[in-house]
Amino acid sequence: MPGGDTPDAPAGGELQVWVDQDLCTGDGLCVQYARDVFEFDIDGLAYVKDGSGELQIAAGSRVDVPDHLRLDVIDAAKDCPGECIHVLRSADQTEVAGPDAG
Repeated sequence: MPGGDTPDAPAGGELQVWVDQDLCTGDGLCVQYARDVFEFDIDGLAYVKDGSGELQIAAGSRVDVPDHLRLDVIDAAKDCPGECIHVLRSADQTEVAGPDAG
């Protein structure tokens, strides 16, 4: 059930995501999972896109995760071979998926 509240998609609140390009392997799984959120730049690394599709190339740029892509973005973070995708709960900045998730 994409975008639903499951153990993998925490209930309540918006999510944000960012990519640490220093760790990105350019594997492309994130783009396969959520093309509306992730995209490669000419350097071969993944970056996040905002709601209008604008690529955010500044280091540490965060974007909101559309509700219907919550599970896809969380799965991208979990399966990322470079462990470079960070998914945070907007309200308290707790990492819910990614290398620093508890």
